[in-house]
Amino acid sequence: MVLFDTVTKRYKEDITALEDVNFNIEEGEFCFVVGPSGAGKSTIMRLLIREEIPTSGSIFFRDIEVPKLTRRLLPAYRQKLGVVFQDIKLLQSKTLEENIAFALEILDKSPKEIVDTTDYLLDLVGLRERRTLFPDELSGGEQQRGAIARALANKPDLFIADEPTGNLDQQNAEQILEILKTINATGTTVMVISHDFHLVNGSKARTIKIVNGRLEEDSGKSIGPKKEVKEKEVVKEEKKEKKEVHPEFNSLSDTLKEKFLKFAINSPEILLNITAGDLKNMNLSKEEHKELETFVKNYLSKNTKNA
Repeated sequence: MVLFDTVTKRYKEDITALEDVNFNIEEGEFCFVVGPSGAGKSTIMRLLIREEIPTSGSIFFRDIEVPKLTRRLLPAYRQKLGVVFQDIKLLQSKTLEENIAFALEILDKSPKEIVDTTDYLLDLVGLRERRTLFPDELSGGEQQRGAIARALANKPDLFIADEPTGNLDQQNAEQILEILKTINATGTTVMVISHDFHLVNGSKARTIKIVNGRLEEDSGKSIGPKKEVKEKEVVKEEKKEKKEVHPEFNSLSDTLKEKFLKFAINSPEILLNITAGDLKNMNLSKEEHKELETFVKNYLSKNTKNA
């Protein structure tokens, strides 16, 4: 499901958060990513949700090459993920019940589905009796369980918990861990990021250990990343051969059309909605930039006249 291929992330020349990290996570797996504070664990999460992009290497989620996603496609991608952040981020102005319902409203669920799903999730985390309380009226463990419930609202394929037990006592930490195991038992892939080595003691779950930005230990069986990437590249090439560019793009150079295919820009409408950051990721030459500007001007001019 997830593949990190030789991923390096540098923030400055003298600050390297990750260096040449390789691992893959299978569908339905329960996986711990552990290491001391500042080791680079949370950077892995930020890269996976495409809050940041790697300096080198790449990241795949199934057949999606995450760093190359355009901003237009990010919301659809992130709906496949459920994320609980270290600082919880429940909305303070809403009750626990309203926090979960709000996540479902964003997904345009029907009123009945919102009620049924909210009830189910509150039962899952054992907080039905606390549903009308605001976050500041809940204990730390209850807030964390509420955040887990909200993150499950979109029925994610991959659930990521960043330091879910960081500020909790042992009893609450064990409750959180049991809930995460229950989530995994339903078929959801779970990744738990933690600096708490005691959390994984005695666990048979896969453990990836990160120290000073490097993968120091991996208790699970992993496919060689180079081989995996090569197979993915073959699949991508086969798909690419079957794809055709939009007729409006026929006049463009082959190199520009190739980049459109690579970045899933398959219509003028998508092209018009890409951002400056997307353009930077495409790494266009000066000639390609000029060609693109000319195309956009001509396209807008033609459609304005037709309108």
